[in-house]
Amino acid sequence: MKTSDFYYDLPEELIAQTPVEPRDSSRMMICNRNNGKREDRIFRDITEYLRAGDVMVINETRVIPARLLGVKETTGVPTEVLLLRRIDLDTWETLVRPGRRLHQGDFVSFGDGMLRCEILDTTDAGGRIVRFIYDGTFEALFDQLGEMPLPPYIHEKLQDPQRYQTVYARLDGSAAAPTAGLHFTPELMEKVRQKGIDIVPVLLHVGLGTFRPVKEEDVDKHLMHSEYYEVSAEAVQKINSAREKGGRLLCIGTTSMRTIETVADENGIIHPGSGMTSIFIKPGVKIKAVDMLLTNFHLPQSTLLMLVSAVMGRENALEAYADAVNKKYRFFSFGDCMLIGNDLVL
Repeated sequence: MKTSDFYYDLPEELIAQTPVEPRDSSRMMICNRNNGKREDRIFRDITEYLRAGDVMVINETRVIPARLLGVKETTGVPTEVLLLRRIDLDTWETLVRPGRRLHQGDFVSFGDGMLRCEILDTTDAGGRIVRFIYDGTFEALFDQLGEMPLPPYIHEKLQDPQRYQTVYARLDGSAAAPTAGLHFTPELMEKVRQKGIDIVPVLLHVGLGTFRPVKEEDVDKHLMHSEYYEVSAEAVQKINSAREKGGRLLCIGTTSMRTIETVADENGIIHPGSGMTSIFIKPGVKIKAVDMLLTNFHLPQSTLLMLVSAVMGRENALEAYADAVNKKYRFFSFGDCMLIGNDLVL
């Protein structure tokens, strides 16, 4: 299986630069994974495709202001440090720019020295391990100096940083939003509950894997970066109970799906757990537990498009993407979405 097998042509003007208002007014493509049929709806119509007894899994991670802009202390070169994962109190795994100029022992200063970091080591993925040095409280300095880490394909300034958070975001730790969840409003969440659908939170802190392109032409040689996840015993009980009674498991976003598939056994039973996952869901990988997936439209040749192809088949996925391009759907983080499942379009 080649990375080039997952290429599609996307006009740049279809890359969404700003979120729609209100959140639930985005477009939604309904995709039947059995027969390939599709239909076009508005996101707030999602409840029409759900039924009492289903269970909806959300990722309650919250994006942190993980982008720090500073200077290399010895040269004054402008430097960007993107926080990915906290290792201990003051030590983080990061991405840095310009990477070729930042080496072990170098120091970067932020806010005229209010916050500093020392480069400790280089990671296998080309990032840096850094240690922060400061007076006072790190979180307070971080909130003051950090910026929301929007993806590089978004060039417009985000007027309201909360639009890059889901309405149910709760636990700080992500370097990027679980973007499928951005379409929900509190009112729509309540409408889902009123229909008899349990909404179950899990956690996956989105990290480096979101930013890493697939550089290997042989897909099997690509290594996924590890990300922290948690699935509680309470979540497990609700999910397994719903599925035992015939309810379907809908994951909101690829991060929720990767979390669930990490803790599912071969029989589709979910188990509690926490730790690091580097699961890579691609065509040929068995989907053990997830019945339905809501997801945005992803970059060409990305691991997320490969995940979608595992759910609905590569040809089916690429046909849906071509249809979305022709109909001028909006793509990527602030774009429209697709709901994938069995027997959704007859």
